[in-house]
Formats: sequence, structure tokens, C-alpha cells
Amino acid sequence: MTEQEALALATHRHYKGGLYRVIGVARHSETEEAMIVYEHLWPHERGLWVRPAAMFNETLADGTPRFKPLDIPL
Repeated sequence: MTEQEALALATHRHYKGGLYRVIGVARHSETEEAMIVYEHLWPHERGLWVRPAAMFNETLADGTPRFKPLDIPL
């Protein structure tokens, strides 16, 4: 997938540059912790990942968001 193709699907850009699409929010079966389910689109092989919502939405020490939401036209 090219970067342009990934941009058409992506909802977020990782601080290291990768493009991702959030699938939804799930709950951990034991702790009920909110988990973000997301798909890696570019630059490597596509794949599904899960990360605690608090970590997905956190801001790094330098003020950069870990995953920056992209402007999605409606």
C-alpha cells in the first residue's frame, strides 16, 4: 500500500510517521480497561493491534501526541 492509499483510510498518524486506522474501543475481559483496536496501514505490512486507551491517547514528554488524529473530511 502506498502512503497516499493509506491516507485515504487512516484516522491517525503515529509520532514516528506511520499511518493507522482506529477500528474501535474494546474492553479487557478481566479488568474492563478500555483498549483501542487499530490497524497499521503504512509503511509496513498491514495488521491489527490493540493498546490501552490511556496509552494510545497519551502525550509524550515533549508534548507530542503518540497518535495524532488526522483531519477527516465529512
